[in-house]
Amino acid sequence: MSRNSKNKYGAKKTGGHDSKREHNRASALQLKQRAGLISNLREQVRFILIPSQHDADGNLVERQCAYIADFVYNLPDGSLVVEDTKGFRTPEYIIKRKLMLSVHGIRIKEI
Repeated sequence: MSRNSKNKYGAKKTGGHDSKREHNRASALQLKQRAGLISNLREQVRFILIPSQHDADGNLVERQCAYIADFVYNLPDGSLVVEDTKGFRTPEYIIKRKLMLSVHGIRIKEI
């Protein structure tokens, strides 16, 4: 697969992001941060949903389950926003979205 080829859902890597949609959203959020409308903008933030599991001897039995958010930032009132730029909602993503709400109390904003 070449570097600029599309993934199985048709997204094409652009400007260091996984899709053109994600790249455009990153640019828009960077402008908002420069204007002071949001703060603490971060990309590709990992949230642990289920920690790794080990047996009594310390051997790994199950790896952790994590959700990686496309963007995380704070609004002027200090509230946290977790965003995902989705073109296609996979069954795995839907489960992780539900776990984010259950485990962390965070509702993902889908763009």
